[in-house]
Amino acid sequence: MTQLSPEKAQAYWSRTSGLMWTMLAIWFVAGFGVHFFAPQLNGIRIIGFPLGFYMAAQGSLIIFVVSLFWFAGKQNEIDEEFGVAEDE
Repeated sequence: MTQLSPEKAQAYWSRTSGLMWTMLAIWFVAGFGVHFFAPQLNGIRIIGFPLGFYMAAQGSLIIFVVSLFWFAGKQNEIDEEFGVAEDE
């Protein structure tokens, strides 16, 4: 792995931590926000199931999986930009 100068290391950590906080915000909204509003969404039905039930049971899980792939891709971009990407 390449050794970064202190300035580049600070810039790298700044980008990485910004991505981490963005990811945590997405997880918070998907984990708590969707479930908080589930009772209000139950008035809408899809294939006989209330939308709040579907979003709480399946929608948040889909958001988690998609966001993990997005996070991995963005982190790889940051790693490549700073020259610390893993060799494949």
